[in-house]
Amino acid sequence: MKHIRNFCIIAHIDHGKSTLADRLLEFTSTVTKRESQAQLLDNMDLERERGITIKSHAIQMNYIHEGQEYILNLIDTPGHVDFSYEVSRSIAACEGALLIVDASQGIQAQTISNLYLALEQDLIIIPVLNKMDLPGAMPEEVKDQIVDLIGGERSDIIPASGKTGLGIQDILTAVIDRVPPPVGDPDAPLQALIFDSVFNSFRGIIAYFKVVNGQIKKNDRVKFVATGKEYIADEVGILKLNPTPKDVVKTGDVGYIISGIKEAREVKVGDTIVLRDRPAPSIQGFEEVKPMVFAGIYPVDTDEFEELREAMHKLQLNDASLVFEPESSAALGFGFRCGFLGMLHMEIIQERLEREFDMTVITTVPNVSYIAHTTKGDPFTVNNPSELPDPSKLEFVEEPFIKANIITKAEFVGPVMSLCIQKRGMIINQHYLTADRVELVFEMPMGEIVFDFYDKLKTISKGYASFDYHQIGFKQSDLVKLDIMLNGEHVDALSSLIHRSNSYDFGKRICEKLRELIPRQQFDIAIQASIGAKIIARENVKALRKDVTAKCYGGDISRKRKLLEKQKKGKKRMRQVGNVEIPQTAFMAVLKLD
Repeated sequence: MKHIRNFCIIAHIDHGKSTLADRLLEFTSTVTKRESQAQLLDNMDLERERGITIKSHAIQMNYIHEGQEYILNLIDTPGHVDFSYEVSRSIAACEGALLIVDASQGIQAQTISNLYLALEQDLIIIPVLNKMDLPGAMPEEVKDQIVDLIGGERSDIIPASGKTGLGIQDILTAVIDRVPPPVGDPDAPLQALIFDSVFNSFRGIIAYFKVVNGQIKKNDRVKFVATGKEYIADEVGILKLNPTPKDVVKTGDVGYIISGIKEAREVKVGDTIVLRDRPAPSIQGFEEVKPMVFAGIYPVDTDEFEELREAMHKLQLNDASLVFEPESSAALGFGFRCGFLGMLHMEIIQERLEREFDMTVITTVPNVSYIAHTTKGDPFTVNNPSELPDPSKLEFVEEPFIKANIITKAEFVGPVMSLCIQKRGMIINQHYLTADRVELVFEMPMGEIVFDFYDKLKTISKGYASFDYHQIGFKQSDLVKLDIMLNGEHVDALSSLIHRSNSYDFGKRICEKLRELIPRQQFDIAIQASIGAKIIARENVKALRKDVTAKCYGGDISRKRKLLEKQKKGKKRMRQVGNVEIPQTAFMAVLKLD
């Protein structure tokens, strides 16, 4: 056991985690030249296309150091704030972390938040200064920032480059020297922590675990503590580039188990595997995930509801931060209310449903959850604007607030501040990290940053601002429910809770946007925005008009009038029975109003 090292790689987006992982795999000859490709561990098409890591990926490397063979278990983690749950799970399975900082960009918001996650779990931090080969690298300045942040000596910081392979040997040596071996008792009853799982259409569900105490052998009878289900371990093994079967996985090792589990609901991330005949208590794993953004996902064809449910369960296996429950909508039929960690997460889930399960889905307007207090004094959680009680029964509404950390260059402080104040933010702190870099701390409503805040922030700061946030609780706000009506009928999927000061402007813009997107019909369509019974904005989609008088040339005017009257009656009847189809683009366009 003393020759095992478990470590993960944490960093901000685009600081070169996956490229550095590629170099480590090549250097330890874990992959051959033939197998190697860029972002080797990112095995999802989506990850390669967007150049981001969505899933954590575990892989085992063997490395000989001073004549002794060591087993190194590496987990490459995502950098985006929407996937921070993946990072927290990877950290729970490790004893050390490589903190990677881009030498040309310096420390950014997500670096700090991931670092705190690692320090909470008492991991040993090895700072690495990556991208040293870039002409814009500022090694001395960035070293000062790292020392300010985590203390320690400047000589502990390893200069490296994922592109040229500089410093890879130093990193491996540092991992072996500084990261402690896993602690655990090989003779105790088995306790293994599940930190991930995937669905394989041939083998069923494959769970990835870290053995904390004891060992697990092939054909052992095992029990999953949280669900209480028992299985036989058909195959256990370790995670190389491809899963490699072994007869036994020992204490401190990271491995996988295949036991013919068919039901996605039977495996929970954070659960403990124990032996049936030598039961042991469960390990305190990680906290439950707290979704930040809620949206409805509905099948385009209502008959596909059950297939969508299966797809969601399989997706939840691979992405434990997805939370969902069934709901129904008057406009869209049956579907699911889903909780996501952010807008990027929501977009990725929608893409994965379409690619991996062939499900075409409609996503409704995302929102956050509020707490409504009725006049009787009962507080309850509102996940969907349509659940909000009647204004006469409503005392007040509380909305979630976040603490946002924004790190930017000094020249962009003005625009960033005005953006945050426009989004009802209050500045708490302004701190100069260096002469040119400022950390701004704001308190702002979660609902304001859900839509397009991150995109706008990147635009006004020319891509230099980095952003990270965490929830700090609920505060009372003057919120109203804005309804959208088409021909006098409420479209519940388009209603939203919004601050009274923004409601008139927002209602007007939404009506204008919908007028462009809803296709013209044979009758006039009235698009209205209302707060309660009060209409605050209206737009009309004009009817397509057939020229019924074209065949009348000359003759008496009464002939034309008769035809026009007939057309008028037809239009009137049509307006009563005709229904308006809302295209999917209309639901998503509401988010991109600017």
